[in-house]
Amino acid sequence: MDLLDSILGSMDKPPAKDKKKSQMYEKQKQQYETQKNKQREELNRFRSYVEERLGRFMKDDNRHYMEFQPLDQVHRSIVHDIAETAGLFGLSFGMEGERYIVVYKKEHHPGEDELNARKNGEAWNEVTAQQYAERAELLRLKLLEDKETGARVVDIKPSSNYNKKYLHIFGNDTATEAARKTEVNRTYGYVPSENKKDVRSIEQTMADISAKKRFKKDHHPNPEPPAL
Repeated sequence: MDLLDSILGSMDKPPAKDKKKSQMYEKQKQQYETQKNKQREELNRFRSYVEERLGRFMKDDNRHYMEFQPLDQVHRSIVHDIAETAGLFGLSFGMEGERYIVVYKKEHHPGEDELNARKNGEAWNEVTAQQYAERAELLRLKLLEDKETGARVVDIKPSSNYNKKYLHIFGNDTATEAARKTEVNRTYGYVPSENKKDVRSIEQTMADISAKKRFKKDHHPNPEPPAL
């Protein structure tokens, strides 16, 4: 009976956990929580750092923007969030891994030159601004020059000399003669414009038309029927 009770008693109890696996799980859990707390503390310190920097930036009337060092997406999102809350706005530039954020005051939006320079990976400063301003001025002058040139009559010359190309076929005299200015040949259908005007009256015109019809009828009394 004692043996049977001991057997039944051992079957009612749940199987014992592996003590080593349990200890390993608890250790991993503690490490995860510790790492998570460190990340939370680091992000909180970073948030305080950004708030302090942007607070000084807003009080400085001589500064129009503030540039941060390259940050990952999580830290950039914190800067964006704080900037928006403070009434500022931020723009990110650069490739991932070197991507950074610049925070601007809303009354001082970045110009086209600055945006292009930052998109091209250039640092924005007084030297870069001067270079872009000079390029813009040169481009403006070039467009103005092209516009004025297009309005003038340009003497367009052919890329090849037609006379020289066929000189061995036609000869020099023929090529020279063909290149002369064409003159009107009055013996081949040239009619002065003053002779093209019909100066007849309406009555005279109608009489001429009737005479032509009578002449045609007298000379062709029986016209042949059209062929079927």
